[in-house]
Amino acid sequence: MKQFSFLLFLVGLFSFRSQAQGGKVSGSVIDGSQKTIESATISLIKAKDSSVVKYSVAGKEGAFVFDGIGYGKYLVTVSAVGHQKGYSPAFELSAANATIQLKPIELVPVSKSMTAVMVTARKPLIEQRIDRTVVNVEASVTNVGSTAMEVLEKSPGISVDKDGNISLKGKAGVMVLIDGRPTQLGSSDLANLLRSMNANQLDQVEIMTNPPAKFDAAGNAGIINIKTKKNKMVGYNGSLNASYGQGHLPKFNEGFNFNYREGKWNLFTNLSHGYRERDNRLTIQRNFTNETTKALVSHFDQVASMKNSGSSYNAKLGADFFAGKNTTLGIVLNGFSAPNSFVNHNTIDISDKNGILTSNTKALSKQDESWKNFSTNLNFRQVLDTAGKELTADLDYVTYDAYNNQSLSNYYYSATGIETKKGDTLYGRLPQNIDIYSGRIDYTMPLKKGARFEAGLKTSWVRTDNDAAYDTLHNGTAIRDLNRSNHFVYEENINAAYVNLSGSLSKKISAQLGLRVENTNAKGNQLTTNENFDRHYTQLFPTAFLQYTANEKNTWGLNYGRRIRRPNYESLNPFIEYLDRYTSQQGNPNLKPQFSHNVELSHTYKGFLTTTLNYTQTNDIIQQVIEQNEATNETYVKQANIAKQRQWGLSVSANKSVTKWWTNSIYVNLFNNRFEGLVNNTNVTIDATTLMLNGSQQFKLSKTFTAEVSGWYRTAGIEGVIKASPMGALNAGFSQQIWKDKGTIRLNVRDVFYTQGFKGQSQYGNVDAAFQERNDSRVVTLGFSYRFSKGKVGGVKRRSSSANDEQSRVGGGN
Repeated sequence: MKQFSFLLFLVGLFSFRSQAQGGKVSGSVIDGSQKTIESATISLIKAKDSSVVKYSVAGKEGAFVFDGIGYGKYLVTVSAVGHQKGYSPAFELSAANATIQLKPIELVPVSKSMTAVMVTARKPLIEQRIDRTVVNVEASVTNVGSTAMEVLEKSPGISVDKDGNISLKGKAGVMVLIDGRPTQLGSSDLANLLRSMNANQLDQVEIMTNPPAKFDAAGNAGIINIKTKKNKMVGYNGSLNASYGQGHLPKFNEGFNFNYREGKWNLFTNLSHGYRERDNRLTIQRNFTNETTKALVSHFDQVASMKNSGSSYNAKLGADFFAGKNTTLGIVLNGFSAPNSFVNHNTIDISDKNGILTSNTKALSKQDESWKNFSTNLNFRQVLDTAGKELTADLDYVTYDAYNNQSLSNYYYSATGIETKKGDTLYGRLPQNIDIYSGRIDYTMPLKKGARFEAGLKTSWVRTDNDAAYDTLHNGTAIRDLNRSNHFVYEENINAAYVNLSGSLSKKISAQLGLRVENTNAKGNQLTTNENFDRHYTQLFPTAFLQYTANEKNTWGLNYGRRIRRPNYESLNPFIEYLDRYTSQQGNPNLKPQFSHNVELSHTYKGFLTTTLNYTQTNDIIQQVIEQNEATNETYVKQANIAKQRQWGLSVSANKSVTKWWTNSIYVNLFNNRFEGLVNNTNVTIDATTLMLNGSQQFKLSKTFTAEVSGWYRTAGIEGVIKASPMGALNAGFSQQIWKDKGTIRLNVRDVFYTQGFKGQSQYGNVDAAFQERNDSRVVTLGFSYRFSKGKVGGVKRRSSSANDEQSRVGGGN
């Protein structure tokens, strides 16, 4: 605690000057009679290409303010129901003219004969902000009919491996939030959730490689926050959407979004349904060698043909009650259900060291599974004074109810096709129940000269219950297999506090300091064996940001953060899950958390070209490893704290309008990962340099017709102990506005050249395996959306919940 007191002392000594980050623009809105207009929509637009930089809403006195704006030429547009659109004169922000007070913008009333006017503004696909990168999902034509996972795949710096594990800038351990709330899912189930979410539900994807202290310290590589749509209008508004996609197998989804605000109430809902069928072909070659002599013992050749089909049902209902001018109460209910079926036909050939076939095994695996989730968020916001002091609080309850009923049947034959022994069948029932309770309170206080102080407390309690029961079929009778069955209960309590201070040190230098402390208490109990563990630890997580505006064209940034990645709940569960007769995976209750130090240096040129150099050191890395038994030809997959990892990286992001009709977005990331550790009692060092490319070219061919070509490519690299071959995909799409811009028709082709296939190999110790996987990635999708509204824009504040880290760590078998 001496470190904690010392850092608090440093924060207390931190002083600030008056200038805020970047420039400041303010103004007001009036009508023809010089009366102020409340709740008008204000858009800050680049003068060169008319792309929207920021939105705002006029307050009760018709006033608006934009803070932290990069230097350049802009203008302001104003829209309000019952009035024609208004514009400010163009102006330029610079170091010498960093504060601009616009003259009141007067709006002209429309004639009474005019019907409601729908105002639309073009958002840029990629926005580069001081602490995050923002992807505006609807700005990309090729997102139509896509899933949330497919949106992430082509977002800057994000990659998704063959198992659906998400990494950011080549680093694993990303915390994924939805509307600021953690998903509470492990990697396999998070992948299923994101594949079941329709991209039409999404508004933005926020990518933060080094989040400030207000966020949970979890997430070694950073945070990805997926924001769903929530409209902000007095009156009502909403949208309908539907799409159909055809690859090898069909996929379709529908969605409905609605918001109604009147008086003291704001009500909103988001409903969606999706159905997807996917096929997948996986081939594996394994060489089994003698651990001592390293001589080849046998060769294993497996072909797996898999088909997955399932529906998804999502529902969100919420209400905000404006109890007073400065007091808001809210409730948000979320529900999710995903019934799913899976069939896997396996053919396994085993050869001797000379390559001569000795046996053949045919296996049939079936799974019926479902994830059901319900969550409740109660939130409170109180503005304490006119200076902007604010108190917010959240209470959350999240529950998951999952089951996975599986059967695995094996049939054994000789090289000539003669049955060598009687087949066997294993039945498994793998239920999982998870309950999460959390609460937080946050306080914000503006200080003199543009500075800002934030502080908060959070506590959470989690209980997971996994009762895995396996039965073996003998002479037509199912008998409980006590060697495979297991009952595991895990409980965890995390208590956290943070302070954060931000502001300007001079006209050109701004800074932010933060400190977060987290106390963790965890207990695990295997009820079948009476084995248990009890762990307690407290850790500090400092963050620091520094920005230097050298001149109108050049801005430099430096940031540091320490982060933690706790094991997923499924990774701690010691029960064995069988993938096929020769392959299984098992949890590890002895897993420890991993810690990382992240440093980034960035430079932004003219507001459109950002270059970032990053370095990360991670200790006790949690990694999936492979173990083999050459005598039985069996392979075991498990998680372990096996190594340390070092990464350096260089990324370049450029987002610029080439012409009025052509917009270009390019992201390039070059990084080197070095992995050192002890795996299966063997010292392993793996080093690889990888280049990732991500780009989008958008063309406005007419006032209502747009086209887009986008794609991504990744050179060879490493994913833990697997060396992955190059892979990528190219997408193309068209968009046509109809019905006075209320309707949109989109046609999209994903993975045009069918190049998104995975190949990799893993070689260390006595492990020698190669993998090839091909799934249903080339899909043609036709989509339609319709928007409707009646009213004027209001100022409903989007709420996030207190369950941040916890929801990113839930997992069940898949």
